[in-house]
Amino acid sequence: MLREKFKNHKIILASGSPRRQQFFKDLDLDFEIRLKEIDEIYPEHLQAQEIPIYLAELKSAAFEGELHQNEILITSDTIVWHNDQALGKPTDFDDAAKMLQSLSGKTHTVYTAVCFKTSLKSELITAQTQVKMHELSGEEIIYYLKKYQPFDKAGSYGIQDWIGQVGVASINGTYTNVMGLPVDLVYQQLKNWIF
Repeated sequence: MLREKFKNHKIILASGSPRRQQFFKDLDLDFEIRLKEIDEIYPEHLQAQEIPIYLAELKSAAFEGELHQNEILITSDTIVWHNDQALGKPTDFDDAAKMLQSLSGKTHTVYTAVCFKTSLKSELITAQTQVKMHELSGEEIIYYLKKYQPFDKAGSYGIQDWIGQVGVASINGTYTNVMGLPVDLVYQQLKNWIF
């Protein structure tokens, strides 16, 4: 659907995430991966959705002045927000277990911001999804962490994994957002893109 529209443009995905890269393949888009080392540090006063907005724009700003006229850069960031704090990727097994225990039986929010940048303009979209978890036993948490090792995931879990099948009671919002990219919103943004 989108391939023909962007045949004279180059889409650049600035993400090393295999999940995000797969989403763009699923959209049947030709794209190039272009990565830059970014210190993903944000001001402490930022809350909830402000954090991924800041980080997506920070990642985009690293390419300032480098984009050619026919290039569209896409950057994004996702956080898990729970108990008024952002849960990032766990530092180790124990940290992951503590995160999952804190999410057990409660509802948290996943926020994502996606920035689209050309040499002439920049646009941003955001998504939020509420995820309600069942109560998770210590045994279930340890089993999940040992078998699936979700240490590269914010909040220490992947909704597409076993924990999503047995531990997620309900979601309100876009499912793919919880995986790291609101694919439906990205598709709508690109479908309606005006050159």
